[in-house]
Formats: sequence, structure tokens, C-alpha cells
Amino acid sequence: MRAGEEDVALKLLHTADWHLGRDFPSFSRPAQEKLRRARLAVLDNVFSVADQRQVDAVLCAGDLFDGPHPTPEWWRGLAEKLSRTPAARPIFLLPGNHDALMPGSVWDPKYGFRALLPAHVTVVDQKNAIYPLKDGAVLLASPCTSIAGHDDQANALPARDPGDQTIRIGMVHGSTFQMKNWEANFPIAKDAAEKRGLDYLAIGDTHAFRIYGERPPTVYPSAPEPCTFGEDEAGFVAVVFVKRSRQVRIEKEGVAYWSWESVRVRSLEELRTLVARPDLGRRVLRVVLDLSLPAGEYEEALRLLEALEGTDAVPPKAGVLQLDRSGLTFDTRDIDEVFANMPEAIKDAARRLHEREKSGDGDVARRALYHLYTLARKVA
Repeated sequence: MRAGEEDVALKLLHTADWHLGRDFPSFSRPAQEKLRRARLAVLDNVFSVADQRQVDAVLCAGDLFDGPHPTPEWWRGLAEKLSRTPAARPIFLLPGNHDALMPGSVWDPKYGFRALLPAHVTVVDQKNAIYPLKDGAVLLASPCTSIAGHDDQANALPARDPGDQTIRIGMVHGSTFQMKNWEANFPIAKDAAEKRGLDYLAIGDTHAFRIYGERPPTVYPSAPEPCTFGEDEAGFVAVVFVKRSRQVRIEKEGVAYWSWESVRVRSLEELRTLVARPDLGRRVLRVVLDLSLPAGEYEEALRLLEALEGTDAVPPKAGVLQLDRSGLTFDTRDIDEVFANMPEAIKDAARRLHEREKSGDGDVARRALYHLYTLARKVA
């Protein structure tokens, strides 16, 4: 027991939005495979936190699969990891809107997944279900039974009876996002936890770590691995401490392997600084180039980009790279000076290519000029 946990009656690990089987079509095939496998591998970190913090139960609040019909490598892989978790620690799996509880879905007993689950893993397959937790505490949970809906499942959970001092934990999947004239998918009222007499409401859907309210709190734990660029608060689980007085303390624990980052490079110096960074090995890095460089600097930029991407002989600096070169151009304004000391035939070819560039065939002419430049350097 850690310091400050003497009065804790219940410890939980809350996670959601694993999205096993998710595709990443904008990446190369090897990069896609890395990112897909990371979504399953990160669960080792999730369950390791549960072990280290000695939680009493693990709540998995929906969208555990990216779709209702995942291929066997994902549901068998998940079942294998769940089978290695301690039998004394219950784990609750909640169907979300991506992997809704529908006939023929992964949660259907005929699918094969549930037959592989150990006895301490429970699939929430009933509306407004109530499950016992440690020392009389209870979990109240409802699954999504379709990919879209407008019912507030949190507000439908059983209310607290007058005088009841039981620790009550809720778990549903949906959105607390509220805007006038905007219908959220499976909306969750921000005061639902208070209205239903819950001490903690575990939800999933948003991939960022978010806490709404203080007593009682409604919490998104985030996706344990980010799914795309811009998910700055993804990569966590929530460790939840409930005191005997029913007060709740929440700790955010990082579990992700990959960090996603998008960078726009506007100068050679910025590119040098980026390539020199020591933290790129665990980055999913999107680099957008926006710079025009003269011959020598252009050549250096290509060498730096090769270091980022890697070669058959040298491993890449970036763990996963998405590179947009469309904004990198060869600056030909001083091209006459570049070729000034070269043989006349090469200078004449450069002049003709430069004229062609000005006449409207810019991209092709600039590429040809750069190839002529590199060839002439090799000959020299």
C-alpha cells in the first residue's frame, strides 16, 4: 500500500478506446503494421499498471475493437493477454459504438472470442447491469447495442436509494459534448453521475484524458495509444481511488509507446534541428516541408531527409515517418553562378533548362537542373 492509500476502500483502473484492428491507410505498409500492432502491445502496459497499483478491478469502457467484426489476430490476441491477468482481479469489457453489442458481432457467443475469456473477465451484455465489486461496492453499466443512438445511457442507470451509502461506480460509452442544435452520438449529460447517485462515472469515446466535475467526476481515460495526429492528451489510463467517505482521487498514468507529432519545416536550420533530436525513435512524425533552397543547401536537405527515412544500410531516425516533400523546391535564381566554373556544354544545358523553367515547365526543369548539378559535381 502506498502512502496516502490507508483510507482507500476501492481502487480501479479505467481504460477505453483501444480500437484493436484499426487501419492507418495514409501510412506505408510497414508503418501501418507497426501502428496496428502497437494497439495490442500497449495493453501489456495497461495491465502492468493494474498490477503495480494493485487495483481491485479494471474497467474497459468501450470501443475496444475498431469495428464489430475484428479478424482473429485481434480477438485471439486480446483473449491471450486477458488470460494472463490475475484471476483475483475482475475485468469488465463494455461494448462501445464502434464494437457494438449486436447479433453476429465479436461479443456474440458464436463468434469465438467469448469462449476464450477467463472466468474473471465479464462482458457487459445487459442494459443497466449491476455487478458486485470489493466490500459491497457495485458497478452499474450499460453497453452500446448499435453504432449510433441518441439515448443517454448514463441517465438510465438505476438511481441511488435514499440512505444508501454504497460506493456506486457507473460505466457507459458516449459523448459529453454538448452544443445547441447538435446531436451527439450516445450523449451523456454532464450531471448524469450526480443525478444517478454515482461516485464515479467511467466513460469512453473521446481519445483525450478529460475529467468533468469533481464530486462525482465523469472521466474519459483517453485511448492508450493515440489514433491520429492532434490527439495530444491520448496515451493514458485513469487510476481511481475511492475512499470510504466516497470521495474520489484520480491519477493519470501514461502507457503509450508512440507519441504523434506534426511538424512544418520552413528552413534548413529547422530541418537540421529536427534530425538532431534524440527522441524521434518513438515518434509518429509527420513532416511537411515548406522551403526553397539553393543547390548546396538543397543537397544537404536531401541527406537529412534520408537520415530521417533510413536506408537499407542505416536505420531511420524517426520511428514512423509521414513525409510531405511537395513544398521542397530547388531555388534556381542563382543557377548561373552555380554552373559558372563548369564546362561550356554543361553551362549551355543549364541555361536551356533554366529558360524552360521560366516558360512554364518549372517542376520538371528544376528536377533536371538539380540532376545536372549533381552529375557535374561527380564528374568534377
